Amino acid sequence: MLKTFKIGGVHPPENKLSAAGKIQVLPIPEKVIIPLGQHIGAPAKPIVKKGDHVLAGQKIAEAGGFVSAPIHSSVSGTVKGIEKRLTAVGAMGDAIIIENDGLYESVEYAPAKLSDLSKEDILKRIQEGGVVGQGGAGFPTHVKLSPKEPDKIDHILVNGAECEPYITSDYRRMMEEPESIVGGLEVILKAFPKAVGCICIEDNKPDCIAKLTELTKNEPR
Repeated sequence: MLKTFKIGGVHPPENKLSAAGKIQVLPIPEKVIIPLGQHIGAPAKPIVKKGDHVLAGQKIAEAGGFVSAPIHSSVSGTVKGIEKRLTAVGAMGDAIIIENDGLYESVEYAPAKLSDLSKEDILKRIQEGGVVGQGGAGFPTHVKLSPKEPDKIDHILVNGAECEPYITSDYRRMMEEPESIVGGLEVILKAFPKAVGCICIEDNKPDCIAKLTELTKNEPR
């Protein structure tokens, strides 16, 4: 069976039909449905109840274990209930239903300079922020960044490859918000001082390569 595959894998034709379409902001929803299981591992546990008023950015569910992540509200408004809803993986799961008041009143956020943060501070902020991977499994990022032997980490790879023939979301992100990508890599490198960073981009994206090469030309790591 393996002998039928050519060395280098399968390379279907590219159909980057949406490559020229810029990232857009979706219309304001009247109601949001926020699943408690948006990541691999234990679902988050709700800390709000029906009738509560919440702010945008407010934590509405806490992590259900180490391999789990807290969840925050994307809008301000009133919690209408916690109900079973169909999730993206095709299973029913608990979700917090919030009626959007359209005001987007948000919680106070305390920014910090990266130079002032320790590795422990960085990991705590990532964990408390509910950051998870976007590759499909939704693996909690703070778990990924807690290896048994952190001193052995010598490279941090940023995956800018789009293996699927139709996907263009990575391309648009690199073209429109490259500073965020470089800034995120700087945060991770601060947590792993012995590592260097590599932004991995396919050679079919020369404009992305040029843009990020220019942005990182003065970054020794």
